Amino acid sequence: METITRKYVKGLLKKRSRDSHKGDYGKVLIVAGSRGMAGAAVLGARAALASGAGLVSVSIDAELFPIVQTCVPCATCVTRPESLAALARRAVATNPDLKSNAAAVNTVKWDAVAIGPGLGTDATAVDTVKAVLRNAYDGILVVDADALNIIANEGIDMRDVAAHTIITPHPGEAARLLGMETDHVNADRAGAAAELAKRYGSVTVLKGHDTLVATADGDIYVNPTGNPGMATGGSGDVLTGVVVSLAGQGFRPLDAALAGVYIHGLAGDIKAEEIGEYGLTATDIAEGLPRAIKTL
Repeated sequence: METITRKYVKGLLKKRSRDSHKGDYGKVLIVAGSRGMAGAAVLGARAALASGAGLVSVSIDAELFPIVQTCVPCATCVTRPESLAALARRAVATNPDLKSNAAAVNTVKWDAVAIGPGLGTDATAVDTVKAVLRNAYDGILVVDADALNIIANEGIDMRDVAAHTIITPHPGEAARLLGMETDHVNADRAGAAAELAKRYGSVTVLKGHDTLVATADGDIYVNPTGNPGMATGGSGDVLTGVVVSLAGQGFRPLDAALAGVYIHGLAGDIKAEEIGEYGLTATDIAEGLPRAIKTL
Protein backbone atom coordinates (compact mmCIF):
# COMPACT_ATOMS: atom_id res chain seq x y z
CA MET A 1 0.00 0.00 0.00
CA GLU A 2 1.38 3.38 -1.05
CA THR A 3 0.46 6.86 0.18
CA ILE A 4 -0.69 9.42 -2.36
CA THR A 5 1.85 12.22 -2.14
CA ARG A 6 1.54 15.94 -2.66
CA LYS A 7 4.48 15.77 -5.05
CA TYR A 8 2.76 13.20 -7.25
CA VAL A 9 -0.49 15.13 -7.46
CA LYS A 10 1.33 18.40 -8.08
CA GLY A 11 3.14 16.73 -10.98
CA LEU A 12 -0.17 15.90 -12.63
CA LEU A 13 -1.36 19.50 -12.69
CA LYS A 14 -0.06 21.36 -15.72
CA LYS A 15 0.18 25.10 -16.23
CA ARG A 16 -2.42 26.27 -18.74
CA SER A 17 -1.50 27.78 -22.07
CA ARG A 18 -2.41 31.43 -22.54
CA ASP A 19 -4.09 30.71 -25.88
CA SER A 20 -6.29 27.85 -24.64
CA HIS A 21 -10.10 27.79 -24.74
CA LYS A 22 -12.85 25.99 -22.84
CA GLY A 23 -12.84 23.05 -25.23
CA ASP A 24 -9.27 22.28 -24.22
CA TYR A 25 -10.25 21.35 -20.66
CA GLY A 26 -12.81 18.66 -21.12
CA LYS A 27 -16.48 18.28 -21.88
CA VAL A 28 -18.11 16.55 -18.92
CA LEU A 29 -21.59 15.05 -18.53
CA ILE A 30 -23.05 14.44 -15.08
CA VAL A 31 -26.11 12.17 -15.01
CA ALA A 32 -27.48 12.88 -11.55
CA GLY A 33 -30.35 14.16 -9.48
CA SER A 34 -34.05 13.44 -9.18
CA ARG A 35 -37.03 15.02 -7.47
CA GLY A 36 -35.90 15.90 -3.96
CA MET A 37 -32.26 15.15 -4.82
CA ALA A 38 -31.40 17.93 -7.27
CA GLY A 39 -28.73 19.11 -4.84
CA ALA A 40 -26.59 16.08 -5.72
CA ALA A 41 -26.45 17.24 -9.33
CA VAL A 42 -25.72 20.79 -8.24
CA LEU A 43 -22.82 19.74 -6.01
CA GLY A 44 -21.31 17.49 -8.67
CA ALA A 45 -21.52 20.21 -11.33
CA ARG A 46 -20.09 22.88 -9.02
CA ALA A 47 -17.19 20.62 -8.11
CA ALA A 48 -16.47 19.73 -11.72
CA LEU A 49 -16.29 23.39 -12.70
CA ALA A 50 -14.28 24.33 -9.62
CA SER A 51 -11.79 21.58 -10.51
CA GLY A 52 -11.18 23.01 -13.95
CA ALA A 53 -13.56 21.33 -16.39
CA GLY A 54 -14.07 23.51 -19.44
CA LEU A 55 -17.69 22.53 -20.13
CA VAL A 56 -20.12 20.78 -17.79
CA SER A 57 -23.54 19.45 -18.79
CA VAL A 58 -26.04 18.08 -16.29
CA SER A 59 -28.44 15.37 -17.43
CA ILE A 60 -31.59 15.76 -15.34
CA ASP A 61 -35.37 15.92 -15.66
CA ALA A 62 -36.55 19.13 -17.32
CA GLU A 63 -38.66 20.07 -14.29
CA LEU A 64 -35.42 20.43 -12.31
CA PHE A 65 -33.65 22.65 -14.85
CA PRO A 66 -34.48 25.86 -12.93
CA ILE A 67 -32.77 24.54 -9.78
CA VAL A 68 -29.59 23.51 -11.54
CA GLN A 69 -29.39 26.55 -13.81
CA THR A 70 -29.96 28.90 -10.90
CA CYS A 71 -27.46 27.19 -8.59
CA VAL A 72 -24.85 26.46 -11.26
CA PRO A 73 -25.25 29.05 -14.02
CA CYS A 74 -21.94 28.05 -15.63
CA ALA A 75 -23.28 24.56 -16.41
CA THR A 76 -25.78 23.64 -19.09
CA CYS A 77 -28.72 21.27 -18.71
CA VAL A 78 -29.86 18.49 -20.99
CA THR A 79 -32.86 16.24 -20.48
CA ARG A 80 -32.24 12.64 -19.56
CA PRO A 81 -33.67 11.26 -22.84
CA GLU A 82 -31.63 13.73 -24.91
CA SER A 83 -28.38 12.85 -23.16
CA LEU A 84 -28.99 9.10 -23.45
CA ALA A 85 -29.81 9.48 -27.15
CA ALA A 86 -26.60 11.44 -27.68
CA LEU A 87 -24.56 8.75 -25.92
CA ALA A 88 -26.20 6.10 -28.07
CA ARG A 89 -25.41 8.00 -31.26
CA ARG A 90 -21.82 8.46 -30.13
CA ALA A 91 -21.56 4.74 -29.39
CA VAL A 92 -22.57 3.97 -32.96
CA ALA A 93 -19.96 6.41 -34.26
CA THR A 94 -17.23 5.00 -32.03
CA ASN A 95 -17.83 1.27 -32.23
CA PRO A 96 -16.52 -0.18 -35.51
CA ASP A 97 -18.73 -3.24 -35.09
CA LEU A 98 -21.91 -1.17 -35.40
CA LYS A 99 -23.35 -0.19 -38.76
CA SER A 100 -24.13 3.29 -40.10
CA ASN A 101 -21.29 4.87 -38.15
CA ALA A 102 -21.06 7.87 -40.45
CA ALA A 103 -24.51 9.11 -39.47
CA ALA A 104 -23.40 9.74 -35.89
CA VAL A 105 -19.91 11.15 -36.32
CA ASN A 106 -20.96 14.74 -35.59
CA THR A 107 -22.93 14.02 -32.45
CA VAL A 108 -21.87 15.47 -29.11
CA LYS A 109 -18.82 13.88 -27.49
CA TRP A 110 -18.30 14.07 -23.75
CA ASP A 111 -14.76 13.30 -22.67
CA ALA A 112 -15.94 11.91 -19.34
CA VAL A 113 -19.29 10.96 -17.85
CA ALA A 114 -20.38 10.58 -14.23
CA ILE A 115 -23.55 8.83 -13.17
CA GLY A 116 -25.27 8.13 -9.88
CA PRO A 117 -25.52 10.96 -7.33
CA GLY A 118 -29.14 11.47 -6.33
CA LEU A 119 -30.33 9.39 -9.28
CA GLY A 120 -32.76 7.19 -7.36
CA THR A 121 -33.28 3.48 -7.90
CA ASP A 122 -36.69 3.30 -9.57
CA ALA A 123 -37.31 1.61 -12.92
CA THR A 124 -36.43 4.73 -14.89
CA ALA A 125 -33.14 5.08 -13.03
CA VAL A 126 -32.35 1.40 -13.70
CA ASP A 127 -32.94 1.91 -17.43
CA THR A 128 -30.77 5.04 -17.34
CA VAL A 129 -27.85 3.26 -15.71
CA LYS A 130 -28.06 0.34 -18.13
CA ALA A 131 -28.18 2.71 -21.12
CA VAL A 132 -25.14 4.68 -19.95
CA LEU A 133 -23.12 1.54 -19.25
CA ARG A 134 -24.08 0.12 -22.63
CA ASN A 135 -23.24 3.25 -24.64
CA ALA A 136 -20.15 4.60 -22.87
CA TYR A 137 -17.76 3.51 -25.61
CA ASP A 138 -15.02 6.11 -25.37
CA GLY A 139 -13.70 8.32 -22.59
CA ILE A 140 -13.99 7.62 -18.88
CA LEU A 141 -17.08 6.73 -16.85
CA VAL A 142 -17.30 7.53 -13.13
CA VAL A 143 -19.95 5.50 -11.30
CA ASP A 144 -21.21 6.49 -7.86
CA ALA A 145 -24.06 6.33 -5.35
CA ASP A 146 -27.41 5.09 -6.68
CA ALA A 147 -25.82 3.82 -9.89
CA LEU A 148 -23.68 1.49 -7.77
CA ASN A 149 -26.74 0.31 -5.86
CA ILE A 150 -28.49 -0.44 -9.13
CA ILE A 151 -25.47 -2.36 -10.40
CA ALA A 152 -25.48 -4.41 -7.20
CA ASN A 153 -29.25 -5.01 -7.25
CA GLU A 154 -29.32 -5.93 -10.95
CA GLY A 155 -26.17 -8.05 -10.88
CA ILE A 156 -24.59 -6.05 -13.72
CA ASP A 157 -21.13 -7.16 -14.83
CA MET A 158 -19.15 -3.96 -15.35
CA ARG A 159 -16.32 -5.84 -17.00
CA ASP A 160 -18.47 -5.76 -20.14
CA VAL A 161 -18.44 -1.93 -20.18
CA ALA A 162 -16.28 -0.62 -23.02
CA ALA A 163 -15.37 2.65 -21.30
CA HIS A 164 -12.62 2.99 -18.71
CA THR A 165 -14.49 2.95 -15.40
CA ILE A 166 -13.94 4.40 -11.95
CA ILE A 167 -16.28 3.41 -9.11
CA THR A 168 -16.51 5.46 -5.92
CA PRO A 169 -18.46 3.53 -3.25
CA HIS A 170 -18.74 4.31 0.42
CA PRO A 171 -18.56 1.22 2.70
CA GLY A 172 -22.30 0.55 2.52
CA GLU A 173 -22.32 0.61 -1.28
CA ALA A 174 -19.17 -1.49 -1.33
CA ALA A 175 -20.88 -4.07 0.86
CA ARG A 176 -23.81 -4.31 -1.55
CA LEU A 177 -21.48 -4.70 -4.52
CA LEU A 178 -19.59 -7.48 -2.73
CA GLY A 179 -22.62 -9.17 -1.19
CA MET A 180 -21.42 -8.81 2.39
CA GLU A 181 -22.10 -6.81 5.54
CA THR A 182 -20.73 -3.28 5.90
CA ASP A 183 -18.87 -4.34 9.06
CA HIS A 184 -16.90 -6.83 6.99
CA VAL A 185 -15.88 -4.09 4.55
CA ASN A 186 -14.74 -1.84 7.37
CA ALA A 187 -12.82 -4.69 9.02
CA ASP A 188 -10.67 -5.15 5.91
CA ARG A 189 -10.92 -2.02 3.80
CA ALA A 190 -7.85 -2.84 1.72
CA GLY A 191 -9.13 -6.31 0.94
CA ALA A 192 -12.56 -4.96 0.02
CA ALA A 193 -11.12 -2.27 -2.26
CA ALA A 194 -8.87 -4.78 -4.00
CA GLU A 195 -11.74 -7.24 -4.50
CA LEU A 196 -14.00 -4.51 -5.91
CA ALA A 197 -11.35 -3.40 -8.38
CA LYS A 198 -10.77 -6.97 -9.52
CA ARG A 199 -14.42 -8.06 -9.63
CA TYR A 200 -15.68 -4.97 -11.46
CA GLY A 201 -12.60 -4.27 -13.59
CA SER A 202 -12.59 -0.68 -12.39
CA VAL A 203 -10.31 1.73 -10.62
CA THR A 204 -11.96 1.72 -7.20
CA VAL A 205 -12.22 4.56 -4.70
CA LEU A 206 -13.36 3.22 -1.33
CA LYS A 207 -14.40 6.33 0.54
CA GLY A 208 -14.04 6.96 4.26
CA HIS A 209 -11.25 7.72 6.72
CA ASP A 210 -8.02 7.18 4.77
CA THR A 211 -9.82 6.78 1.46
CA LEU A 212 -8.33 3.96 -0.62
CA VAL A 213 -7.76 3.79 -4.37
CA ALA A 214 -7.31 0.30 -5.82
CA THR A 215 -6.59 -1.05 -9.28
CA ALA A 216 -7.54 -4.35 -10.89
CA ASP A 217 -3.84 -5.23 -10.88
CA GLY A 218 -3.77 -5.20 -7.09
CA ASP A 219 -2.16 -1.82 -6.41
CA ILE A 220 -3.60 0.10 -3.45
CA TYR A 221 -3.08 3.74 -2.52
CA VAL A 222 -4.15 5.54 0.65
CA ASN A 223 -5.13 9.21 0.73
CA PRO A 224 -3.62 11.31 3.55
CA THR A 225 -5.85 14.39 3.18
CA GLY A 226 -9.29 15.03 4.68
CA ASN A 227 -10.84 15.43 8.13
CA PRO A 228 -13.93 14.40 10.15
CA GLY A 229 -15.81 17.53 9.10
CA MET A 230 -16.12 16.02 5.65
CA ALA A 231 -18.46 13.35 7.04
CA THR A 232 -21.44 15.33 5.77
CA GLY A 233 -24.18 14.85 3.19
CA GLY A 234 -23.09 15.63 -0.35
CA SER A 235 -19.36 15.26 0.23
CA GLY A 236 -19.29 12.21 -2.04
CA ASP A 237 -21.17 14.09 -4.76
CA VAL A 238 -18.43 16.71 -4.70
CA LEU A 239 -15.78 13.99 -5.02
CA THR A 240 -17.56 12.56 -8.06
CA GLY A 241 -17.49 16.01 -9.65
CA VAL A 242 -13.76 16.38 -9.00
CA VAL A 243 -12.87 12.95 -10.39
CA VAL A 244 -14.97 13.29 -13.56
CA SER A 245 -13.57 16.79 -14.09
CA LEU A 246 -9.98 15.57 -13.98
CA ALA A 247 -10.87 12.62 -16.20
CA GLY A 248 -12.40 15.00 -18.71
CA GLN A 249 -9.24 17.10 -18.68
CA GLY A 250 -7.22 14.14 -19.87
CA PHE A 251 -6.05 12.43 -16.69
CA ARG A 252 -5.84 8.66 -17.04
CA PRO A 253 -8.38 6.86 -14.80
CA LEU A 254 -5.96 6.02 -12.00
CA ASP A 255 -4.53 9.52 -11.89
CA ALA A 256 -8.01 11.08 -11.94
CA ALA A 257 -8.88 8.98 -8.89
CA LEU A 258 -5.61 9.62 -7.05
CA ALA A 259 -5.58 13.36 -7.68
CA GLY A 260 -9.33 13.59 -7.14
CA VAL A 261 -9.35 12.16 -3.63
CA TYR A 262 -6.24 14.12 -2.65
CA ILE A 263 -7.58 17.47 -3.89
CA HIS A 264 -11.03 16.79 -2.44
CA GLY A 265 -9.52 16.07 0.97
CA LEU A 266 -7.19 19.06 0.73
CA ALA A 267 -10.13 21.34 -0.04
CA GLY A 268 -11.87 20.00 3.06
CA ASP A 269 -8.75 20.60 5.14
CA ILE A 270 -8.44 24.17 3.89
CA LYS A 271 -12.07 24.96 4.72
CA ALA A 272 -11.88 23.20 8.11
CA GLU A 273 -8.92 25.37 9.01
CA GLU A 274 -10.97 28.40 8.03
CA ILE A 275 -14.37 27.63 9.60
CA GLY A 276 -13.85 24.49 11.72
CA GLU A 277 -15.06 20.93 11.28
CA TYR A 278 -18.48 21.11 12.93
CA GLY A 279 -20.13 23.41 10.40
CA LEU A 280 -18.32 22.14 7.32
CA THR A 281 -20.68 21.33 4.44
CA ALA A 282 -20.28 19.82 1.01
CA THR A 283 -20.80 23.29 -0.47
CA ASP A 284 -17.82 24.48 1.54
CA ILE A 285 -15.70 21.64 0.16
CA ALA A 286 -16.65 22.57 -3.41
CA GLU A 287 -15.78 26.19 -2.69
CA GLY A 288 -12.39 25.12 -1.37
CA LEU A 289 -11.39 23.24 -4.52
CA PRO A 290 -9.85 26.17 -6.46
CA ARG A 291 -7.71 27.13 -3.48
CA ALA A 292 -6.63 23.52 -2.99
CA ILE A 293 -5.51 23.31 -6.61
CA LYS A 294 -3.80 26.70 -6.36
CA THR A 295 -1.74 25.56 -3.35
CA LEU A 296 -0.48 22.64 -5.44
